[in-house]
Amino acid sequence: MTETTERANVGPPDTRLWEQIAKGDHAAFTELFERHAEAVWNYAYRLTASWSQAEDLLSATFLTAWRKRGDAQLVRDSALPWLYTVTANRARTEWRASRRALRLVTKLTPQDERDHADEVAARTDAQRRLAAVVAAIAKLPASEREIAQLCLLGDMSTADAAALLGITESSVRARVSRTRARLRDLTPEDTP
Repeated sequence: MTETTERANVGPPDTRLWEQIAKGDHAAFTELFERHAEAVWNYAYRLTASWSQAEDLLSATFLTAWRKRGDAQLVRDSALPWLYTVTANRARTEWRASRRALRLVTKLTPQDERDHADEVAARTDAQRRLAAVVAAIAKLPASEREIAQLCLLGDMSTADAAALLGITESSVRARVSRTRARLRDLTPEDTP
Protein backbone atom coordinates (compact mmCIF):
# COMPACT_ATOMS: atom_id res chain seq x y z
CA MET A 1 0.00 0.00 0.00
CA THR A 2 1.47 3.39 -1.00
CA GLU A 3 1.76 6.38 1.26
CA THR A 4 -0.92 8.21 -0.75
CA THR A 5 -3.34 5.30 -0.40
CA GLU A 6 -2.63 5.06 3.32
CA ARG A 7 -3.32 8.79 3.76
CA ALA A 8 -6.56 8.46 1.78
CA ASN A 9 -7.73 5.73 4.17
CA VAL A 10 -7.05 7.82 7.31
CA GLY A 11 -9.81 10.13 8.54
CA PRO A 12 -13.31 10.69 7.22
CA PRO A 13 -14.14 9.67 3.63
CA ASP A 14 -13.81 12.29 0.90
CA THR A 15 -17.60 12.60 0.57
CA ARG A 16 -17.89 13.73 4.19
CA LEU A 17 -14.99 16.14 3.78
CA TRP A 18 -16.60 17.44 0.58
CA GLU A 19 -19.87 18.09 2.41
CA GLN A 20 -17.95 20.08 5.04
CA ILE A 21 -15.99 21.92 2.35
CA ALA A 22 -19.26 22.83 0.59
CA LYS A 23 -20.21 24.63 3.82
CA GLY A 24 -16.91 26.58 3.76
CA ASP A 25 -14.89 24.44 6.23
CA HIS A 26 -11.23 25.36 5.66
CA ALA A 27 -9.91 22.58 7.89
CA ALA A 28 -11.75 19.95 5.82
CA PHE A 29 -10.32 21.49 2.64
CA THR A 30 -6.81 21.40 4.11
CA GLU A 31 -7.27 17.73 4.97
CA LEU A 32 -8.50 16.95 1.45
CA PHE A 33 -5.53 18.85 0.01
CA GLU A 34 -3.03 17.01 2.17
CA ARG A 35 -4.66 13.71 1.27
CA HIS A 36 -4.56 14.16 -2.53
CA ALA A 37 -1.96 16.85 -3.35
CA GLU A 38 0.84 14.39 -4.06
CA ALA A 39 -1.32 12.25 -6.36
CA VAL A 40 -2.61 15.32 -8.23
CA TRP A 41 0.93 16.72 -8.59
CA ASN A 42 2.20 13.36 -9.92
CA TYR A 43 -0.67 13.22 -12.40
CA ALA A 44 0.00 16.82 -13.50
CA TYR A 45 3.69 16.03 -13.91
CA ARG A 46 2.87 13.03 -16.11
CA LEU A 47 0.67 15.29 -18.25
CA THR A 48 3.20 18.11 -18.63
CA ALA A 49 6.66 16.63 -17.90
CA SER A 50 7.44 19.89 -16.10
CA TRP A 51 7.84 20.37 -12.38
CA SER A 52 6.83 24.01 -12.48
CA GLN A 53 3.78 23.35 -14.65
CA ALA A 54 2.79 20.50 -12.33
CA GLU A 55 3.01 22.93 -9.38
CA ASP A 56 0.87 25.45 -11.26
CA LEU A 57 -1.70 22.80 -12.17
CA LEU A 58 -1.82 21.54 -8.58
CA SER A 59 -2.57 25.07 -7.36
CA ALA A 60 -5.12 25.71 -10.10
CA THR A 61 -6.85 22.38 -9.48
CA PHE A 62 -7.33 23.01 -5.78
CA LEU A 63 -8.34 26.60 -6.41
CA THR A 64 -11.01 25.27 -8.76
CA ALA A 65 -12.02 22.70 -6.12
CA TRP A 66 -12.54 25.48 -3.60
CA ARG A 67 -14.48 27.63 -6.04
CA LYS A 68 -16.72 24.73 -7.16
CA ARG A 69 -17.12 23.22 -3.69
CA GLY A 70 -20.89 23.55 -3.71
CA ASP A 71 -21.39 22.41 -7.32
CA ALA A 72 -19.18 19.35 -7.81
CA GLN A 73 -20.36 15.79 -7.25
CA LEU A 74 -17.88 13.12 -6.16
CA VAL A 75 -17.75 9.67 -7.68
CA ARG A 76 -17.57 6.55 -5.45
CA ASP A 77 -16.70 8.40 -2.25
CA SER A 78 -13.42 9.77 -3.66
CA ALA A 79 -12.48 13.28 -4.72
CA LEU A 80 -9.49 12.01 -6.68
CA PRO A 81 -11.32 11.24 -9.99
CA TRP A 82 -12.89 14.69 -9.94
CA LEU A 83 -9.52 16.32 -9.12
CA TYR A 84 -7.85 14.38 -11.95
CA THR A 85 -10.53 15.57 -14.38
CA VAL A 86 -10.04 19.18 -13.32
CA THR A 87 -6.25 18.78 -13.65
CA ALA A 88 -6.52 17.29 -17.13
CA ASN A 89 -8.93 20.01 -18.28
CA ARG A 90 -6.64 22.75 -16.91
CA ALA A 91 -3.64 21.13 -18.60
CA ARG A 92 -5.45 21.05 -21.96
CA THR A 93 -6.55 24.67 -21.55
CA GLU A 94 -2.98 25.74 -20.74
CA TRP A 95 -1.63 23.77 -23.70
CA ARG A 96 -4.14 25.37 -26.10
CA ALA A 97 -3.36 28.84 -24.71
CA SER A 98 0.36 28.33 -25.17
CA ARG A 99 -0.18 27.13 -28.76
CA ARG A 100 -2.32 30.22 -29.51
CA ALA A 101 0.31 32.49 -27.97
CA LEU A 102 3.03 30.80 -30.02
CA ARG A 103 1.03 31.25 -33.23
CA LEU A 104 0.43 34.91 -32.36
CA VAL A 105 4.11 35.52 -31.68
CA THR A 106 4.94 33.86 -35.00
CA LYS A 107 2.49 36.15 -36.79
CA LEU A 108 3.83 39.26 -35.06
CA THR A 109 7.48 38.46 -35.75
CA PRO A 110 8.66 39.96 -39.02
CA GLN A 111 9.36 37.09 -41.41
CA ASP A 112 11.73 38.98 -43.72
CA GLU A 113 13.76 40.72 -41.08
CA ARG A 114 16.54 42.72 -42.67
CA ASP A 115 20.06 42.28 -41.48
CA HIS A 116 21.77 45.47 -40.33
CA ALA A 117 25.03 44.23 -41.83
CA ASP A 118 23.40 44.05 -45.27
CA GLU A 119 22.28 47.69 -44.98
CA VAL A 120 25.77 48.83 -43.94
CA ALA A 121 27.35 46.88 -46.81
CA ALA A 122 24.87 48.34 -49.31
CA ARG A 123 25.49 51.87 -48.03
CA THR A 124 29.27 51.38 -48.20
CA ASP A 125 28.98 49.96 -51.71
CA ALA A 126 26.81 52.91 -52.81
CA GLN A 127 29.35 55.37 -51.40
CA ARG A 128 32.17 53.57 -53.23
CA ARG A 129 30.24 53.70 -56.52
CA LEU A 130 29.40 57.40 -56.05
CA ALA A 131 33.06 58.21 -55.34
CA ALA A 132 34.04 56.40 -58.57
CA VAL A 133 31.45 58.36 -60.57
CA VAL A 134 32.52 61.71 -59.05
CA ALA A 135 36.18 60.90 -59.84
CA ALA A 136 35.21 60.04 -63.42
CA ILE A 137 33.20 63.29 -63.77
CA ALA A 138 36.27 65.25 -62.67
CA LYS A 139 38.15 63.82 -65.70
CA LEU A 140 35.52 65.06 -68.21
CA PRO A 141 35.90 68.21 -70.34
CA ALA A 142 34.33 71.32 -68.76
CA SER A 143 31.12 71.30 -70.86
CA GLU A 144 30.40 67.62 -70.16
CA ARG A 145 31.37 67.98 -66.48
CA GLU A 146 28.86 70.83 -66.15
CA ILE A 147 26.07 68.75 -67.74
CA ALA A 148 26.93 65.74 -65.53
CA GLN A 149 26.85 67.87 -62.39
CA LEU A 150 23.55 69.49 -63.30
CA CYS A 151 21.57 66.66 -64.88
CA LEU A 152 23.13 63.42 -63.66
CA LEU A 153 24.22 64.29 -60.12
CA GLY A 154 21.86 67.20 -59.50
CA ASP A 155 18.76 65.63 -61.09
CA MET A 156 18.00 68.88 -62.91
CA SER A 157 15.61 68.57 -65.85
CA THR A 158 16.97 69.10 -69.36
CA ALA A 159 14.67 72.12 -69.79
CA ASP A 160 16.00 73.79 -66.64
CA ALA A 161 19.62 73.01 -67.59
CA ALA A 162 19.02 74.47 -71.07
CA ALA A 163 17.62 77.69 -69.56
CA LEU A 164 20.52 77.93 -67.09
CA LEU A 165 23.21 77.33 -69.72
CA GLY A 166 21.51 79.40 -72.44
CA ILE A 167 21.40 76.55 -74.96
CA THR A 168 18.61 74.51 -76.52
CA GLU A 169 17.08 71.57 -74.70
CA SER A 170 18.05 69.21 -77.55
CA SER A 171 21.69 70.28 -77.08
CA VAL A 172 21.45 69.43 -73.37
CA ARG A 173 20.00 66.01 -74.20
CA ALA A 174 22.80 65.34 -76.67
CA ARG A 175 25.45 66.36 -74.11
CA VAL A 176 23.81 64.18 -71.44
CA SER A 177 23.92 61.22 -73.81
CA ARG A 178 27.60 61.81 -74.69
CA THR A 179 28.47 62.33 -71.02
CA ARG A 180 26.80 59.07 -69.99
CA ALA A 181 28.70 57.18 -72.69
CA ARG A 182 32.00 58.70 -71.62
CA LEU A 183 31.25 57.95 -67.92
CA ARG A 184 30.58 54.30 -68.80
CA ASP A 185 34.06 54.14 -70.32
CA LEU A 186 35.68 55.88 -67.32
CA THR A 187 34.04 53.90 -64.50
CA PRO A 188 34.47 50.22 -63.55
CA GLU A 189 31.88 47.83 -64.98
CA ASP A 190 30.17 47.23 -61.61
CA THR A 191 29.43 50.98 -61.24
CA PRO A 192 26.00 51.93 -62.58
